[in-house]
Amino acid sequence: MADAVQQHDVFHYNQAAWDRQAAADCEWSRPVGAAEIAEARRGRVLARLTPGPLPAGWLDDARGLDILCLAGGGGQQAPLLAAAGARVTVLDASSEQLARDREVAEREGLALRLEHGDMRDLSRFADASFDCVFHPISNLYVPDVAPVWRECFRALRPGGRLLASFYHPAVFVADRDPALLERGLIRPRFSIPYSDLEHLPAEALAAKRERGEALVFGHSLAELIGGQAAAGLLIAGFHEDWQPRPRFLIDRYLPTFIATWAVKPG
Repeated sequence: MADAVQQHDVFHYNQAAWDRQAAADCEWSRPVGAAEIAEARRGRVLARLTPGPLPAGWLDDARGLDILCLAGGGGQQAPLLAAAGARVTVLDASSEQLARDREVAEREGLALRLEHGDMRDLSRFADASFDCVFHPISNLYVPDVAPVWRECFRALRPGGRLLASFYHPAVFVADRDPALLERGLIRPRFSIPYSDLEHLPAEALAAKRERGEALVFGHSLAELIGGQAAAGLLIAGFHEDWQPRPRFLIDRYLPTFIATWAVKPG
């Protein structure tokens, strides 16, 4: 019961944190421009899971597909998918992120279904509702990713695909002392799975809350990839990508973005 209460509290805290980030014009809350929409209308799928383009074959043609853009609001991925010819539903915890999608849809005359909710609960959607779930990096904001995979499996049609991305667990391991960064040192400090609530010292956690930053959780590869298989999905593709603007020292030495293409068996 305590875990359920904690997860409920984390959801509402992170919901408010993302509302603030979107209002502050963060990187993932800047609506795409008219030129990108025009290019997407010519049939190019420009939506991204990682900084670089989607790998060939993952989603080359979106026309006529029912796509759920899961926890991917912000005026970027969903409008681009809709412009490329998909019927797009967006579910996001942040009303401000959804407002960015609405802004682009109204500006460009695009049809988007906007839903406010938790990525771990897709019960408003019937079984087998979607051909594709497009899930850009966001599951670091939930303590347990298993419900996300189970709900994606249920909501997908047989043969449908889940395109998801997440951070490499190594991102969460190192001590983030600026003095270490200046010396070019990586000092492991935290174990995986990682939780801000459990691993950060009380003073650091209080400071993070004071700054209004979202709480994050670093899941293991067993949870991120093995969890999809445990939910019944089959991994059909794997992709790594580099951080174009390294924030942490580890970003300079390995690609810290991971994306997977998983299929619901027909």
